[in-house]
Amino acid sequence: MTGRKMALTEELVARCHREVADTGPDPDAMHLDDADYEAMIDETLAAHPDNGPLWLFAYGSLIWKPEVEHTDERVALARGWHRSFCISMNRWRATKEQPGLMMGMDRGGQCKGVALRLTDGDRREQLDKLFRREMTLKPSTYKPRWLNLATDEGPLTALAFVINRQGHAYAGALGEDEVVERLATTCGHWGSAADYLYNVVKNLEERAIHDRHLWRLQHLVAERIVARG
Repeated sequence: MTGRKMALTEELVARCHREVADTGPDPDAMHLDDADYEAMIDETLAAHPDNGPLWLFAYGSLIWKPEVEHTDERVALARGWHRSFCISMNRWRATKEQPGLMMGMDRGGQCKGVALRLTDGDRREQLDKLFRREMTLKPSTYKPRWLNLATDEGPLTALAFVINRQGHAYAGALGEDEVVERLATTCGHWGSAADYLYNVVKNLEERAIHDRHLWRLQHLVAERIVARG
């Protein structure tokens, strides 16, 4: 990890935690079914029929909780995309009464993350696990896309979950104050938004990946938590 010291500490994150009961899936939302997942897997595999290693680009929670086994990881750069808290959410790390935000990868700029080489197992099974983790409602706010990445070991192609701007939960570009307020205050049955931000920044820094935007956000969220007392 670099010598930088995060302002958002475990102690401040702990202040944001509270016990929240899971209200369950939104009964009014349209959920993806088995046929939807099968069709998305077919389309994804057809778009990249290469029989070489299957790589996954992780830029958020997939870094420390990838859902599928992997045998190697490399710091990688995706050009044309950037991290953004642009997804509205009312479950998981938020509630309907206090909606929160989740991070996605939206168009423009560049994003440095981690390319994970998945095991040489059943690709359909691996994609099914990933798709069911990342996409539940339709139209999905995340969509699978093959990206060309740059790494110190050379270029590679990896699957990433990028933003679908027509997705049901896409919030677009929000003002910094609103983003900070939601990250500093919301919590759901999976934990707080501050805990999510803390883990993203911590895991990036441990891999010598310094995202200046997220670094500024963690400072501002820490200040907001302290100000609330």
